[in-house]
Amino acid sequence: MEIGVLALQGNFDDHISALQALEVKATQVRLPKQLLGLNGLIIPGGESTVIGKLATEFGLIDALREFGQLHAIWGTCAGAILMSKTAGNPQPLLQLMDIQVERNAYGRQIDSFEELLDIQCLEKMGGENPLYRAVFIRAPRIHSVGSKVNVLARSAKGEIVAAQQGHFLATTFHPEITNDLRLHQYFLALTHITKT
Repeated sequence: MEIGVLALQGNFDDHISALQALEVKATQVRLPKQLLGLNGLIIPGGESTVIGKLATEFGLIDALREFGQLHAIWGTCAGAILMSKTAGNPQPLLQLMDIQVERNAYGRQIDSFEELLDIQCLEKMGGENPLYRAVFIRAPRIHSVGSKVNVLARSAKGEIVAAQQGHFLATTFHPEITNDLRLHQYFLALTHITKT
């Protein structure tokens, strides 16, 4: 098992540490050729416009779309924006998931917050506790999803904060900066799903 982490900008180091804690080989990805042989890919939080611009410059947009045809991809925070069909802003998007996202929906970094989420799919990752403490930093909001998208979690206000479409995963918070590795485990399970 080898998982790539897009390392153009953002919090990729903590995702690599989380994967290594699960004894999974983690590889930084900056060029299309570095996608070869990977079982899945994580797109970290950061600045979605910067990541998208750099991905375009390095020839990664089409390569990531092609990679996603057969491999699991997880976008966290800015990564969720890149996974979306539309983000209400002219910027490069992978458009892999039928979700519409609003950037910086909760305000500036000073408005960051934590919330305890009920994520039922995490019961499969050990134990019976579906609760997950999520950290939102300049977070986007998923304001609509298509019919093939499964909503995994909502905030206390009912807003969609985690969604899955087949082997694609999007979370609007930062799971890599907590000690709870269950979402990373859940993503690893998605690497066994292929598109039909």
